Amino acid sequence: MPGTEPAHPSPVGSSSAAISNLTVRLLSQYTGRGPTKARTFFNDDMVTVVLQDTLTKAETTLVDKDRRELVLLTRLTFQEVMGDDLIAGIETITGRAVTAFLSANHIDPDIAVETFILAPTQPALADPAQTRGAAGFQAVGTARA
Repeated sequence: MPGTEPAHPSPVGSSSAAISNLTVRLLSQYTGRGPTKARTFFNDDMVTVVLQDTLTKAETTLVDKDRRELVLLTRLTFQEVMGDDLIAGIETITGRAVTAFLSANHIDPDIAVETFILAPTQPALADPAQTRGAAGFQAVGTARA
């Protein structure tokens, strides 16, 4: 999609592109117009989508008439209403549970940010051979004075 730039190369890059596309598609479905630019940053347990050029024609008219607060309230309401769909999509793409969803909008410049905090991944089980003592017994956390 034009304006969608993955933050990292594959496989995270393909997830980033899928998340950008999901977010643009849902905003378009809910508001009638999606942003023209989207970029997703995937960092450990956090996914952040930065969106630009998000305002609809109606919202732009309201901003021009000094009704910014109404536009921000409407955007907040849309994020609350579409939050479940965004979270479900992020969980499907990442294969991880979302523990928190945060959303913010700015009017000038026209930028929105959607951030998802993911549940930590399960640590890989340690290789038992590496945790065994000389006699072949598993080491335990003992301290010597």
